[in-house]
Amino acid sequence: MNLKRLLLAAATLGTALSASAESPAQVHYRTADVQGVSVFYREAGPADAPAVLLLHGFGASSYMFRDLIPVLAQRYRVIAPDLPGFGQTTVKPGTAFDYTFDNVASVIDAFTVEKGLDRYAIYVFDYGAPVGWRLAVANPQKITAIVSQNGNAYEEGLSAGWADMRKAWAAPTAENREALRRFNTPDMIKWQYTEGVRDTSLIAPESYQLASAAIERIGVEPQMDLLLDYGSNVRQYPQLHAFFRQYQPPTLAIWGKNDPFFIPAGAEAFKRDNAKAEVRFLDTGHFAIETHGDEIAARMLEFLDRNVK
Repeated sequence: MNLKRLLLAAATLGTALSASAESPAQVHYRTADVQGVSVFYREAGPADAPAVLLLHGFGASSYMFRDLIPVLAQRYRVIAPDLPGFGQTTVKPGTAFDYTFDNVASVIDAFTVEKGLDRYAIYVFDYGAPVGWRLAVANPQKITAIVSQNGNAYEEGLSAGWADMRKAWAAPTAENREALRRFNTPDMIKWQYTEGVRDTSLIAPESYQLASAAIERIGVEPQMDLLLDYGSNVRQYPQLHAFFRQYQPPTLAIWGKNDPFFIPAGAEAFKRDNAKAEVRFLDTGHFAIETHGDEIAARMLEFLDRNVK
């Protein structure tokens, strides 16, 4: 980002934070019944403002957007659901639900219809990316802009840390599936928050503790199913790249460059198929919003103000 744009981003955030302090946006906590799933979501901002859909990832929930939502809601209608298998979202008793990315995306797509989101920008992170990518490919006319915070879209963005997952995708045996269980332990989830972070005292412990509690409450098997199904996302990358080339959506890839799973090459790759892609790196890890939330909010506001009418 050049100096002029950086100064504009800082001024934009300052104005938004000042407005937020004087008249903080109220965040509503609601549920919607969609396809036999009770989708918990956070909503704030003017009902008639341009919409922004925030999609969290693995080891998280819409709680990760707790500080971002009030800032964006000064000018945007902001909606952040918990994906099936995460946070406060629950599958209703008697509903058969297979935890695949196709099914998760189907629920969220229907949720956007339920909420009347005819046009919206998306912020995608981690698992939220393959969900958002499916929404974009299926409904290209609805997507006004994309913000990807460590939300991968290219195979070169996958680090060596995916070796066990790749093995399981190629041969989904019981043994290979079982090898993935360790990714769901409290210590491993905490590690994903702290790895690559210069000052870990910036990480609120509730963030990874709540994620672990949700896994314990909902069960590990849905997480195992999604890890095993992640290979389906890689196989769909060509469709996504075709979407980027055809529609050229305004895109901001803002990336924790020390991410142990999604490496910087994945961020740079956005520019290959999308001339409008902007790439910014932050000196932090996977959960960049936990340590650099103010900077992400500033750059996101500046980006949305330029691109979303």
